[in-house]
Amino acid sequence: MSVQEALEAVRQAPTLLAGLERIESLTMAAQAAGPKAAPPLSAAIDDADDQLTAIAAVHAAAAAGPASAAELVLPLLESGPAFLREHAAWALAASPRLPQAVTTLESLAADGGFTGTLAEATLEAWGDLRVEAAEPRAPRHSHPERVTDSDGATGLTVAQLFLHADIDGSLLYAGQGDTGGIATLLVHLGDALLAEQAVGRVLTLSRGRPGSDLQRDDLDRPGHHYLTVPLPGPILHAPDAWPLRLPVRNGLRRILSAAGRIDVLHLRMADVGSWAAAEVARELGIPTVLTLAPDPHALIAAREASGALSRANFGAADFAEHLTFRVRLLRDLARQAAHLVVFPRPDLASDLRDLLHLDPDDIASGVSVVPEGIDLAPLERAARDVPDDMRGIAVPAGTADALMSLDAVLAALPAERRGLPLVITVGRLHRVKGMATLVQAWADDPALADRCNLLVVGGDLTNPTDDEADQLTRIDAVIPRAEGPSRGLLLAGHRPNGTVAVWLAAIRHGRPGYAAPGGIYVSASLKEEFGIAILEAMASGLVVVAPVEGGPATYVDDRVTGFLVDTASPPALAGAIASALDLASAPGADQRAEQARRLVTERFSIQTMASALATIYSEVTHDTSRNQS
Repeated sequence: MSVQEALEAVRQAPTLLAGLERIESLTMAAQAAGPKAAPPLSAAIDDADDQLTAIAAVHAAAAAGPASAAELVLPLLESGPAFLREHAAWALAASPRLPQAVTTLESLAADGGFTGTLAEATLEAWGDLRVEAAEPRAPRHSHPERVTDSDGATGLTVAQLFLHADIDGSLLYAGQGDTGGIATLLVHLGDALLAEQAVGRVLTLSRGRPGSDLQRDDLDRPGHHYLTVPLPGPILHAPDAWPLRLPVRNGLRRILSAAGRIDVLHLRMADVGSWAAAEVARELGIPTVLTLAPDPHALIAAREASGALSRANFGAADFAEHLTFRVRLLRDLARQAAHLVVFPRPDLASDLRDLLHLDPDDIASGVSVVPEGIDLAPLERAARDVPDDMRGIAVPAGTADALMSLDAVLAALPAERRGLPLVITVGRLHRVKGMATLVQAWADDPALADRCNLLVVGGDLTNPTDDEADQLTRIDAVIPRAEGPSRGLLLAGHRPNGTVAVWLAAIRHGRPGYAAPGGIYVSASLKEEFGIAILEAMASGLVVVAPVEGGPATYVDDRVTGFLVDTASPPALAGAIASALDLASAPGADQRAEQARRLVTERFSIQTMASALATIYSEVTHDTSRNQS
């Protein structure tokens, strides 16, 4: 394919995602053409009406050789539009070293931000940046030594990473900052993996502060170990954490080297943690498994379908959200992975093909569909204990304490609102979770607000992060904080996972003197790849309201166990909440609750998930050892 033909393929791509997918072909064509690629690429770079093709042309020009890179890409570092300057800093990594670009790249790197991170990566690729070297690593072999417990049993060592959370075994910080459903998942999954014969040790890695102690004398023992990657400076949320790539990589390298043999590293998203971890895994010879979710692919497709995103304005969105980089990073992570895991979706084959550009036939080879799972034990305990408390029967201290904490929150309601059922939502206070939209939908519908109270669980109300403060400001604009309880809005802040399990059961059964039975659960998330909190609510017997897009549509039986709705529309959301309240109090509620519980128990337990993943890890380790022996 000629450069002109490859450019036309990008221009004529039917969707933005298809255009992004064709950048690689254009780059290969330019690399083959050499200096002859410059004229058509120059015209494409200057085309302000097709910013996606301009981005593609920048990468192609850098790959066409030093002459084209110097002529077309280098000037963009100094005077190009911000989005093209960023891509120039990134694309030059594919070019031979240009001495005249080093000073500018160093200046960009010093300025920081995402552009600086890409400039830093290019300087590293050119050898102009001194970085920490990898420790020597013994080669893998076909019969590796593995963790052995006191009974002589052996098992794999699995490492799993989510950088942007404070993860501990007690889930004390669940719902605070970025410590959402994935933190809960990794805690429960790590414990469940240890019940599988194939796994002997799990390392769960999350963020930490400088000076975190890596001198652990128990790290070689079987069990679930929580380790932190020491990060400098203030806590940064995932969209802002890209400049931490080098300290993340250095920290991960030290941890994984100190931990001895790691059989597999499981990555879950295209963020700075996975970027750095994939580099370390290559250095240390650790095979990776990747949970492949269409993010930001689904976001790009949805915005394009709505008319909000087009070729003419793609550059600004790309500069703000790094869309092209995240799409290509996810592609690179997928190529490196020894195995891919995907979530169930209503149209899995089309999503694989249209969003992720995978062949659906690969589902049987190297790609596995694995639903997420939840720990049923605390929910089952709560289902037994909460009704006993209402009958005056003594319940375990933990359940009693959780109920007392709920009653303390509900005590802020005025007397006239204490006979209403509760609508509960649980999650991070982040725009993607839609908490402010939910409050608006509820408050703007007087009939709905008059028939139920709204309980929002999540976030740090005392020392909120920037994201949390933004959501709280939006909520306050609807109902000022001081007026909330009198109008039926209760903000409870983040609560431990075990407490939430008890609260969910209490929402269904009601609290004498504080709340009527027949409460429901609402997820107003703009996107939900699967939905751990929704599954927990269903396992508690609650009727749920959930987003129609993504994973929930694979398990919520619409109008039977819940309602699927366009959560971006406050009126539609309010209507679904009203319908869910009707269904929760309609005849047959117990049978519907049992149907929801049975579905979660049979298909979405954490042990079912752990068994599926343990099989994958064993196959990956066996194949990798065999190939490297």
